[in-house]
Amino acid sequence: MSEKEIWEKVLEIAQEKLSAVSYSTFLKDTELYTIKDGEAIVLSSIPFNANWLNQQYSEIIQAILFDVVGYEVKPHFITTEELANYSNKDVSTVQETPKSSTETTEDNHVLGREQFNAHNTFDTFVIGPGNRFPHAASLAVAEAPAKAYNPLFIYGGVGLGKTHLMHAIGHHVLDNNPDAKVIYTSSEKFTNEFIKSIRDNEGEAFRERYRNIDVLLIDDIQFIQNKVQTQEEFFYTFNELHQNNKQIVISSDRPPKEIAQLEDRLRSRFEWGLIVDITPPDYETRMAILQKKIEEEKLDIPPEALNYIANQIQSNIRELEGALTRLLAYSQLLGKPITTELTAEALKDIIQAPKSKKITIQDIQKVVGQYYNVRIEDFSAKKRTKSIAYPRQIAMYLSRELTDFSLPKIGEEFGGRDHTTVIHAHEKISKDLKEDPIFKQEVENLEKEIRNI
Repeated sequence: MSEKEIWEKVLEIAQEKLSAVSYSTFLKDTELYTIKDGEAIVLSSIPFNANWLNQQYSEIIQAILFDVVGYEVKPHFITTEELANYSNKDVSTVQETPKSSTETTEDNHVLGREQFNAHNTFDTFVIGPGNRFPHAASLAVAEAPAKAYNPLFIYGGVGLGKTHLMHAIGHHVLDNNPDAKVIYTSSEKFTNEFIKSIRDNEGEAFRERYRNIDVLLIDDIQFIQNKVQTQEEFFYTFNELHQNNKQIVISSDRPPKEIAQLEDRLRSRFEWGLIVDITPPDYETRMAILQKKIEEEKLDIPPEALNYIANQIQSNIRELEGALTRLLAYSQLLGKPITTELTAEALKDIIQAPKSKKITIQDIQKVVGQYYNVRIEDFSAKKRTKSIAYPRQIAMYLSRELTDFSLPKIGEEFGGRDHTTVIHAHEKISKDLKEDPIFKQEVENLEKEIRNI
């Protein structure tokens, strides 16, 4: 693939993973210059954006690059002015084939501090009501690995600080014990490495990598749902680490009981330790986050502009910091001082036309489950009693009506049921709605509640 083809693919995947604001502000207009010696040189026209991408998005872009090119590549964002530093290098072609197994092994066996964002420490984590308990639990684990809570399972929405806490744990463990072997990875990367180990007949090396360590930090564990072999491998890895008193920290966008297509034995192990959730920051915490950011960056932004951002951006920390960065870039490009008016102008497409929250199948299961007194895990279970089967059919019907998920995907979220089961449920509920006006009102009320989440 050419540089252009690689980066088009990276941007396509990144657009799905990042918020619309973050993607359009920082990544959309970037260009891959070259890949050489395990490094991808990516051009950004705005210095602030290049710096921000290196600080905040390097890890996710590295994971996407791995998926696209099939080997480890570390992204480095620079401006066109900085490109001169690379002019004396032979950068005319992109590597078309993975590195040798020796080189790949060296790259993949990162056990030190370079895995972690230098900014993501406990000192830079802003504590508020929505994250106080997860912060305390993470600090306890970092102070005494495998003695406090093992495993520690942190869950919450996108951009609320789960990864920050995991990186902070890694930093803290290494501060206290520089010889500690710590691995931070995502379940997606774990899966890709596992598949590669099977393909290359390197299963023993893979197991050695993940089982001969002191701390395993694994992000976004929900992505191993429905991956039977990966779940089995992680189950044995988990057991090996836990039995040898090694710390395991797991993050997810939902609690273990709500991860569909997860083996019961794995779910039960996730529930052995402590489960903590992070919720969106309140106004005071949002203001504290913005103030800390401008202090760190030595920026001069009027309090009224910060107040405007904190009032308007309420979803998560990533969106909040993204809005601040967008404002700074806007001010720099136009050469205008930051005022409340300029802030409103810079953020108008985010605030005036907010993207409606995408309804998930988990949202539907939660609302239907609460109304009919059905546990979330029962939607995926094999139970066929009417008190569970009928609410399950209602949830399937609403999943088809309110989401864009395919029939197989909906079936997968309901315990791996066949798409024909989803069709039958939709037809059954549609028929009942026509015949029973009281039931029709009931389902309409459920739909309203789901839309208002």
